[in-house]
Amino acid sequence: MSRGGGPDAHGSSRARRPDDEQASRVPMEPAQHSPAPSGTIPIGVGDSGRSGTDRRAQPTPRLSRWSFGRGRRRGARRAHEVEGSFVDVYSPSMLAAILWIALMNAADSFFTIVHLQNGGQEVNPVANALLLTGRAQFVLIKSAVISVALLVLCLHKNFHLARLGLWLAAVAYTCLLAYHLLLFVI
Repeated sequence: MSRGGGPDAHGSSRARRPDDEQASRVPMEPAQHSPAPSGTIPIGVGDSGRSGTDRRAQPTPRLSRWSFGRGRRRGARRAHEVEGSFVDVYSPSMLAAILWIALMNAADSFFTIVHLQNGGQEVNPVANALLLTGRAQFVLIKSAVISVALLVLCLHKNFHLARLGLWLAAVAYTCLLAYHLLLFVI
């Protein structure tokens, strides 16, 4: 507490310098920028020449307006981040695989109804239960379920299990279409 070398008001025992007392009397100036809205991080003009709010203040949604052709991120930024990463834009091959599965699903629904009208029987118990709701409801519900599944697989395209599911669905629906066409020959 002594002015010379004893402990000061904060318990520090360092020697006080004459300019310490002067510095403690200088009032603090308020910030020169306006406060940022809640949930945003302000970026000053001095920070690499950027202005506005930081877009990283909120997580990127998995499906957004940028997903439909205007996004920029087509792949992971680093090679070790490819597995399990989410991207803004999907490749043409991904679109082709999803469209192929959707087309095969529609063909399966069509051929199922045609074969049932010609005296065939549905062996899939889930599809049979859906058929009891009516033909239009069968097609709509089946298409909606497959569309949601395709959306999930598309969003998770950089996950091994999702890629495996996408390829298995494509192969399974292709084989199913071949089976439907084979039933016409027999």
